[in-house]
Amino acid sequence: MKTATTALRTLRYDEARTYLAAALFTLGNIALPQLCHTVHLGGPVWLPIYLFTLVGAYAFGWRTGLLTALCSPLLNAAIFGMPTAAALPAILVKSLLLAFAAGYAARRFGRVSLPVLAGVVLTYQVLGTLGEWALTGSLHAAAQDFRLGIPGMLLQVFGGRALLRGIVRR
Repeated sequence: MKTATTALRTLRYDEARTYLAAALFTLGNIALPQLCHTVHLGGPVWLPIYLFTLVGAYAFGWRTGLLTALCSPLLNAAIFGMPTAAALPAILVKSLLLAFAAGYAARRFGRVSLPVLAGVVLTYQVLGTLGEWALTGSLHAAAQDFRLGIPGMLLQVFGGRALLRGIVRR
């Protein structure tokens, strides 16, 4: 199995490319959820608000991921009312965890591979579930991604890999 090892880079806050990349990934995190929400339970099943946070943080570093992780849910909530105000804190926690986990993994391993991406997704989901449980007091609600969101986690791993390989090859 070939893995891509070039073009993963960490952008800094003093670079315009950081904000441009974050804006593009945020747009992806706005468009994809709107598409997924056209089907019943599309959001909880496909977890679309996380895909471009994963890709942005992995390809361009945690700073790009952090901006995407913060802007995506907040803009979606402000423009479309989804996620709801009640769900927003948990989604922000998971988004931030994802940005840091993906940025760390890319820097640590320096390549795009299915096992590393699966590890990133499992890391943010497990820690995010614990965080959501602490926020809501409901393990049942916190474990929703593991009850309904397996297709979304697979999309993040396999779709994220495909997008990252396209970015890395440039």
